[in-house]
Amino acid sequence: MSTIFRPDSEFKGMQRSERQNYDVNVSLKHVDMAASFVEGYLSIQGLTEDHPTLTTFFQGEIIGHGRYTFTDTARAWGSSEKNDLKHWQEFPGFNKSLLREKLKASDRYVFMRWKEFFLVPDHKVTKLNGASFEGFYYICFDQKERKIDGCYYHKKSARDQKLELRWVDDRGRTPAWEFC
Repeated sequence: MSTIFRPDSEFKGMQRSERQNYDVNVSLKHVDMAASFVEGYLSIQGLTEDHPTLTTFFQGEIIGHGRYTFTDTARAWGSSEKNDLKHWQEFPGFNKSLLREKLKASDRYVFMRWKEFFLVPDHKVTKLNGASFEGFYYICFDQKERKIDGCYYHKKSARDQKLELRWVDDRGRTPAWEFC
């Protein structure tokens, strides 16, 4: 596994849609390859007039490491196997042989699904005028290039919402540990 795929790593870039581009920042807060789990915050600038900066909490599934497959949970998230395959095939690191293989942390590409759950800091806000986090992101983290590509999917959202993020060099800073 890459040394940058860890808690406190930050990625910055854009979410591109048919009409506009938005600045995005992702901060990973928890990464557990053994449990195939990741969580963090996603901030987007200028999406709505009411909230110039929206920050949401997300949780994600790491695909192919024993717990989640490329197509097994999508129906619970409002997708289908056919739709999943269509989206996964948009990533250069994906090929259909991966459907049968167990992936390793040392593989170049880490595939994930990210689901936003609520607005931060007010976790009670789950719906916003002019924005939606009812869908989810298909994610591909390229460990060699240190970048994250993604596509947002919700059956009622605009097509072609692409996420393009690059790792923010933290100049050797490592996560702090506290022992009690």
